[in-house]
Amino acid sequence: MKIPKQPEVNIGTAGHVDHGKCLILDDKAYIDGIFMSGREIARELLQVELDKIRGETLFLNRSLRTVAVDYGALREASGYLFLQRYSGKMYRVVTETGRSVTVTPEHRLLVNNGWKQARQLGPEDRIYVADNGNTHEERIARIKEVQHSGLIFDLSVPAYHSFVSSDGIISHNTTLVEAITGKWTSTHSEELKRGITIKIGYADAAIYECQGLPEPDKYNTDGTCSQGSPLLRRVVSFIDSPGHESLMSVMLSGAALMDGAVLVIAANEPVPQPQTREHLQALKMIGIKNIVVAQNKVDLVTYEQAINNYNKIVEFLSSYGYDEVPIIPVSAQKKLNIDALLQAIEETIPTPHRDPNAPPLMQVLRSFDVNKPGTDIDDLKGGVLGGSLKQGILRVGDRIEIKPGIPIRGTYQPIVTEIVSLATSAGFVNEVYPGGLIAIGTKLDPIFTKNDVMVGNYIAKEGYLPDPVSEIVMKYELFEYVVGLKELVKYEKLKPGENVRLNIGTMTNMGTIEEVTKDIIRVKLKRPAIALRGDRVAISRMVADRWRLAGSGTII
Repeated sequence: MKIPKQPEVNIGTAGHVDHGKCLILDDKAYIDGIFMSGREIARELLQVELDKIRGETLFLNRSLRTVAVDYGALREASGYLFLQRYSGKMYRVVTETGRSVTVTPEHRLLVNNGWKQARQLGPEDRIYVADNGNTHEERIARIKEVQHSGLIFDLSVPAYHSFVSSDGIISHNTTLVEAITGKWTSTHSEELKRGITIKIGYADAAIYECQGLPEPDKYNTDGTCSQGSPLLRRVVSFIDSPGHESLMSVMLSGAALMDGAVLVIAANEPVPQPQTREHLQALKMIGIKNIVVAQNKVDLVTYEQAINNYNKIVEFLSSYGYDEVPIIPVSAQKKLNIDALLQAIEETIPTPHRDPNAPPLMQVLRSFDVNKPGTDIDDLKGGVLGGSLKQGILRVGDRIEIKPGIPIRGTYQPIVTEIVSLATSAGFVNEVYPGGLIAIGTKLDPIFTKNDVMVGNYIAKEGYLPDPVSEIVMKYELFEYVVGLKELVKYEKLKPGENVRLNIGTMTNMGTIEEVTKDIIRVKLKRPAIALRGDRVAISRMVADRWRLAGSGTII
């Protein structure tokens, strides 16, 4: 259904949300009528040189024709390929006929009693496989734990949440945001039809109330009512953070724009998972007070198991100071209880007050080139910047300044350009207001905006922003224990000369500690940043070969 107006509030999703449930590159998926390995799909269909991939996650090219399972029947579907870097434990599952698949522990496979994660499988389970247009069961011959370090791949199939992998074994993927909005969070950005590094997914939804219906039945996102007339409550931008544990910096970049959050916790897993603990700590650290918990996958557990999981969630939230959080049992796969989740969002996450009369100020969350390869020079469009206005109003024709800008001969140069178009999920508009995610079309050479290279920049009217700085001073707080590990590991004190990773708003930056006291730290930045007094900064430290959230600071 068409979005009726510009979104007014940004709600993030965090926890075990989306990707990270993947296969090794040598395993196969049913693509374009044949089984192809992830390596073949990337190299032959999408023409990606795997050894040249940089970054942690890559979303690849066009929609791929695949097959999904819909209530036991095979259906034609469209899927999108993700490549991710992964280091850790995987499971190799082999059936009695020799079919095999090697997947991450959380990856779910279809077995005789429903969907099960690879780490939950046992010899008593019988895996469903697709063969000649039909599905049948095969016994598991063996399950072997293996170590893997390198690229892995995943298909995301929005309509059916499943795909056929490895000579017929049926694999699963899902996303809560798609269940709420009816839209996959990556399909709105034109650049996602091409190959780029993925940062943040998003989708917008209009929340309606059917007057005359009881709660929670009266809430929906399609505006249809069995009785009474629909009342538009508001339009919401959902910022869908990647679920893979290695993408914490991406989650923090998106969190900089969040007004509230939906924390996704699985009903069929122990509470809390390390990643869930890390995400909740991040939400608390950046000051997100209004959250709703979606207790997902309740269709996979008994009533008693769901209640026990619920009590664990309450205990977990309370340990972080979240004592009155609505916990809504849902099934994203079957779209159950989504109306109750919408009601909780409406009652718990208000639209914050923003000043439209203040000077416009925005941080860039996405940047991309919308031109297709081979476009004539005369038809080229300028670079596009995506984000959310914190304050003020922007209009087509406004001149804007972008800082720190772009790197030229070893230094960053601010840019002044003109707004040639403005877009929200409601379509192209002449002006945009604070709140919700927007896209700004500019006169910039698109080479400067492709592949999210402008993420972290500030946008304002000419002369409003201070000059970029090469070091920042913060009042900081450090966590006592490392967040995200199953075992308790105590943090050491910060030391001069230590390298840290900083999330300054939507910018991810590296820095070296120059001076540190009990509560004040001075950090030299690898690249210049706009540092506004009072801005919150997330501090991460290297622990066990991975950057771990370690604390937060406030710029002084």
